[in-house]
Amino acid sequence: MSRIIAGVAGGTPLANVPGSATRPTTDRVKEALFSRLEALDAIVDARVLDLFAGSGSLGVESASRGAASVDLVEFDARASDICQRNADLINQVLGGKTVTVHRSKVESFLDRTQDGIRWDLVFLDPPYPLDESALGSVLSKLAPFLDAAAVVVVERSSRTPEPDWPETLERFAEKKYGETRLWLAEPA
Repeated sequence: MSRIIAGVAGGTPLANVPGSATRPTTDRVKEALFSRLEALDAIVDARVLDLFAGSGSLGVESASRGAASVDLVEFDARASDICQRNADLINQVLGGKTVTVHRSKVESFLDRTQDGIRWDLVFLDPPYPLDESALGSVLSKLAPFLDAAAVVVVERSSRTPEPDWPETLERFAEKKYGETRLWLAEPA
C-alpha cells in the first residue's frame, strides 16, 4: 500500500490501481525524489502536472507538501477513478480543490492545453510499452508549457534508454534505484 510520505497529509494511505498494469513509485524512490525536489525548492507553490498519473501518488504528494495546484492526467478508466479518490482525499485534507483529475490521453491533453498555461514541476511515469519516440513526442509537446525554471521528472525502468530529449529540454540529473531510473530535466 502506498501512502503520502510527508506534508500536511503525511502518513495517509492512498488507494492503488488494482492489477499489474501500473507500477506505483515505491516509498523509497518517492522519498529520495522529493528530498531532491525540496532541495531544488521545486514544490512549494508550484503548479504541478502529473502525466500518466496511475494512482496520482506523485501529484498528491506534491499537494501535501505545498504545491499550489496539481493536474493529474490519466486515460485508463480504473486508474483515473483511483486518481479521483486520491485527489478527493487530499483536497478534503487541504480544505480546497488543489488537485484536479483529467481523464485523457496525455497527447490529447497537451494538444488541448491553452497558450499561456505554465507548469513548474512535471512528472512523467509512462507505461513501459511506450517507446522512446512516443515519449520524445510527449516531451516536445510539453516543452512550450513549462515555466523557465521548471523541473521535469521522467521515471522509467532502469533497463530503458535515456529519453530522447527535445532541444528545448536538458537533462541535469539521473539516478537509479533498483529497477527504477529517474531523469530530471529543465528547459534548455
